[in-house]
Amino acid sequence: MPTPDRIDPRGARFAASLTTVVLAVVLITGSGWLLAAQAVVFALGAFGGLGRSPYAWLYRTFVRPRLGPPAELEDAAPPRFAQGVGLAFALIGAVGYLSGATWLGLAATGCALAAAFLNAAFGYCLGCEAYLLLRRGQARLRPAGE
Repeated sequence: MPTPDRIDPRGARFAASLTTVVLAVVLITGSGWLLAAQAVVFALGAFGGLGRSPYAWLYRTFVRPRLGPPAELEDAAPPRFAQGVGLAFALIGAVGYLSGATWLGLAATGCALAAAFLNAAFGYCLGCEAYLLLRRGQARLRPAGE
């Protein structure tokens, strides 16, 4: 059973799949408001915890009951950090679209879409990898013996 610091990785991939669809629609329509709504979803996951995201609720309610137990659980910190990275890109993109700097909206949305697609299709989370690199860098900066 998932705990606040351990999650079912299939839920994260499900969320990435929904995010991929939303971001593709944003690119097609140029809707800054839809991207702003996706930013809210990212914010809920980043600041409230992954379980507070609407996508997590959909997974828990409609998908998870139809699956067997996960083979393993994963640390929630890297995907939660990735939600924060997604939030940053979504906010930048929404500002771009809504201010008339469409190029900025397209670029930020395209980056976020690429990351979401990699996670949805291949289980490769760019934000999670960035989190791990940052943690390793922090460990190297600590004085010996700490």
